[in-house]
Amino acid sequence: MAELTEQLRRLITGARFVLFDFDGPICRLFAGHSSERVAAEQVRLLEQWGLHGLLTPEEQVATDPHVVLRAVDSRHPDSDLVIELEKRLTSEELKAVDSAYPTPYVDPLIRTWHAKGARLAIATNNSPVVAARYLDTRGLVDCFAPHIYGRTQDLSLLKPNPHCLKRALSAMGAESSGALMVGDTPTDFEAAQRADVPFLGYARHEKREEELRKAGAAEVVTSLEPVLRILRQ
Repeated sequence: MAELTEQLRRLITGARFVLFDFDGPICRLFAGHSSERVAAEQVRLLEQWGLHGLLTPEEQVATDPHVVLRAVDSRHPDSDLVIELEKRLTSEELKAVDSAYPTPYVDPLIRTWHAKGARLAIATNNSPVVAARYLDTRGLVDCFAPHIYGRTQDLSLLKPNPHCLKRALSAMGAESSGALMVGDTPTDFEAAQRADVPFLGYARHEKREEELRKAGAAEVVTSLEPVLRILRQ
């Protein structure tokens, strides 16, 4: 435990620029607005448009709307179909903001990191408009603005592509070695690796921790409380 704490301390205290994924480390966006229902609605729309065959059997029962969106984009990139699906997903994400549930300890963690002089940014596959809307409801948007980077209509730039991380680093004038990515998925970890940014994994359940460690993440916490404690010390 002492060794883990020391490794965490070095990661956290050495970070002058902190890039947060949004849905996961900061909140459960679809806590009260089912992501499964949103994905199912995307599949139903494709059926109505006679395009159900674009999806594999596994994609047709996906519980993550991004899976469906990526699948369609991989077969019809930059099409009106992709633009329409992305627009509808953004609309559903905006509806989800009202019932999104904050990740325990993250609000004071963000305020403490910001107060200690770290520059903060959002690097997410969600809509940047949605992330900004949620942060505003928590009184946190000023800790990040204007550095909120997320999904664009070019879906090839979604993580694990490091595009949004590199945009954040460039805009803040940050060296990757002085930054830290806080994420909760293997794609976050891969994007951080490709951007040469140190990574701290957050896993709210055992399965996610296993996924992150299997992907290669060395530092994973199941609560943000020890991160906050280290900063306060």
